[in-house]
Amino acid sequence: MPRLKKTLPDVELTDPQYYFSRELSWLEFNNRVLHEAFDPRTPLIDRLKFIAIFSSNLDEYFMVRVAALKQQVEAKVTKLSADGRTAQQQLEAIARRLRPMVAKQHRHFDQALRPQLAAHGIHLLDYVDLNQEQRLFLQQYFEEQIFPVLTPLAVDPGHPFPYISNLSLSLAVVIKDAETEEEHFARVKVPNVLPRFIELPEQLRLPFKGKPSPWTGVSLEQVVAHNLEFLFPGMNIQEYYLFRVTRNADLEVEEDEADDLMLAIEQELRKRRFGGSIVRLEIHATMPDVIRDTLIEEMEIDTSDVYEVEGLLCLSDLMSFLGLPLPELKDPNWSPVVPLPFQRLSDVEGDRASDGEEDIFSVLRKGDLMVHHPYQSFAGTVQRFIMQAAHDPNVLAIKMTLYRTSGDSPILNALIAAAENGKQVAVLMELKARFDEENNISWARKLESGGIHVVYGLVGLKTHTKIALVVRREEGRIRRYVHIGTGNYNSKTARLYTDLGLLSCRDALGADLTDLFNYLTGYSRQHSYRKLLVAPVNLRDRMVALIDREADHSRLGHPSRIVAKMNALVDPQIIRALYEASRAGVEIDLIVRGICCLRPGVENVSDNIRVVSIVGRFLEHSRIFYFQNGGAEEVYIGSADWMTRNLDRRVEAVVPIEDESIAKDLQELLGIMLADNRQAWDLQPDGRYIQRRPAEGSAEQNSQKLLMEQALQEAGMA
Repeated sequence: MPRLKKTLPDVELTDPQYYFSRELSWLEFNNRVLHEAFDPRTPLIDRLKFIAIFSSNLDEYFMVRVAALKQQVEAKVTKLSADGRTAQQQLEAIARRLRPMVAKQHRHFDQALRPQLAAHGIHLLDYVDLNQEQRLFLQQYFEEQIFPVLTPLAVDPGHPFPYISNLSLSLAVVIKDAETEEEHFARVKVPNVLPRFIELPEQLRLPFKGKPSPWTGVSLEQVVAHNLEFLFPGMNIQEYYLFRVTRNADLEVEEDEADDLMLAIEQELRKRRFGGSIVRLEIHATMPDVIRDTLIEEMEIDTSDVYEVEGLLCLSDLMSFLGLPLPELKDPNWSPVVPLPFQRLSDVEGDRASDGEEDIFSVLRKGDLMVHHPYQSFAGTVQRFIMQAAHDPNVLAIKMTLYRTSGDSPILNALIAAAENGKQVAVLMELKARFDEENNISWARKLESGGIHVVYGLVGLKTHTKIALVVRREEGRIRRYVHIGTGNYNSKTARLYTDLGLLSCRDALGADLTDLFNYLTGYSRQHSYRKLLVAPVNLRDRMVALIDREADHSRLGHPSRIVAKMNALVDPQIIRALYEASRAGVEIDLIVRGICCLRPGVENVSDNIRVVSIVGRFLEHSRIFYFQNGGAEEVYIGSADWMTRNLDRRVEAVVPIEDESIAKDLQELLGIMLADNRQAWDLQPDGRYIQRRPAEGSAEQNSQKLLMEQALQEAGMA
């Protein structure tokens, strides 16, 4: 018998009250990042890391999101956001939320972290606190290493206000002519080609436990500021103040009109470097109004674009302290493990396996494999898969999509080697990957010069999917091997981001990837795939259908549940489908690391929806989608978040997990994350996030720590 359902009142699910602001939700995510710098459970140097990440995230936020809102205001765009705000209202709300957050960040660094660092022998000194010997050293360092790089720029009728480059630190200097008593204004750029923090030699460091401290030094801008007389001889330095600008850095490429996409993007990169309107001016709080007003007037910005800062500007540079050899102040070192099936593989460049050894292809013929980074080694699994294919004489072709990759990528070098070995190699290099465009252009040229077929993506779409296809001749037939993942083919970020990848030789997946690559590299209007859910072809419709199916199951009294893990949940249609499923009685758990525009826990709308965010040592990046389906459970992984851009404006691939053992492992993984009480935050109906804490007397459940331990056990290393 179907279970009785209470009749719910009609609700207009498009009502703005049921949606959070995308921009403000992102700020709450960054606030959770900042919290790790406050949490005493976080090792000291890793607290600096989170301070730095918070600042770096904000830079990109202003360069892209705030810049876009300001452009909407200038263009008098009247369209409201899903939560019912105009662009101007969003900018005002951002400033109200962000200003106290930034003040809190700087106050915590100056008043809490700097003293704690000093207690461990890490002394970031102010110039006024240096002794004579230390000052003499820094003066000599200035003359030899810094002075030749500096260019003082006067501002007067004969010298217009200089261009201030994006994210650069500058000194606004007021000088007085010793002969005429006339005051002048000048700008000195703090060179970003030099280290931000200058370390004193061992003999000049402060003492720590009876010997020189591990690190003693000062900031570069203080060394410049206290030696300005070398730049302005015969002048009296009256005062100086630090400032920093952020510019609009989003590319605007008219792809339809571009004969050569690579050249068009290179032109836009030059504009990014030297153009783009100013969207933020950071100044030191002690800057007097007259200089502040001069900067505002000369840069043609609003007072609302000014952020006053106490202490150091550009705290993202604190990331350099992670290189200090002080393991006791950091998270324990983690070395990703090689899973058991990969430990017995033959040498990558061997023509065939030795006795007792297998190659990766024979392992995959036995069944699908799932790899989970950074718990399991990217180099020992995915990278090995590509390298083995590059050197295997039976491999005929390799095809890959590349969105972001490392500068010294072994995978790209393997692809070049594969082409040199006579294999057909095709790569879709997404040139429009934001802030990686220059790197991707450089690699595209290297790949082309290595004999690889390189395409640059589709007009109007970013290719965000993470797929690789290897075509191999075996005993008179052709077999295709695939990798379908959630993360980039980047060996460096694979140690920092959590991602999943499926390795398989299932015929249907091989055929689907063949069709998808034909769509990417040629002309194709493929509208259906055997197994894959592909954006912008069928992913949106299939995801909505899967959610609706759970609602139908619940109405009929069948088992129904949704658990989905992703980076962001923004798309209004998906959110409405989730609301409808919740109203139908479906229990829904969402693990959303960053932006979440869905409002959980609203009576008669989202009573059955819970949202948790996990922020920890590794950046949660994997996407997993679980549907109970009346007991016939289905699990998917893929590259797409539930965002409009992923569903409509990007090429994405989501794959069903058909191996029952792997599907069960993924369900267990979701369970571990939902049980986290160390790094998990629960989203409240009012938009606040509350961090979970272990109940009194109960053990801490740190999902990332548990997954590290699990990886060691499964690899036979625990």
